[in-house]
Amino acid sequence: VQLQASGGGLVLTGDSLRLSCVTSGRTVSSRHLGWFRQAPGKEREFVAALNWRSTISYADSVKGRFTIFRDNAKNILYLQMNSLKPEDTAVYYCAAGPVFTGRHYDPTDYEYWGQGTQVTVLQ
Repeated sequence: VQLQASGGGLVLTGDSLRLSCVTSGRTVSSRHLGWFRQAPGKEREFVAALNWRSTISYADSVKGRFTIFRDNAKNILYLQMNSLKPEDTAVYYCAAGPVFTGRHYDPTDYEYWGQGTQVTVLQ
């Protein structure tokens, strides 16, 4: 399984960004696919995930602002981020969990990671 994240950038408060994660590997559709973020000096935290049943989960801090979705035909996972805030500033990572199991919110349960893309939100 391989993941390649992109789409980060420098934006102002209230702006939008869409992150993309190109996925590859025969078992990708059988895994949790998630987005995590890590701000300087902080631990990596859960942002959003969807699983093999397309069940979606969000961190409380992004509910109503972020949307995770997948284009199965193109094997791309997206994170649409609206109404961005300075506290959303972080490096964002896409990740894939183990096949048909794992806790979607726990980064230690994810097996494969993309390289990260920087999102900076200015006031």
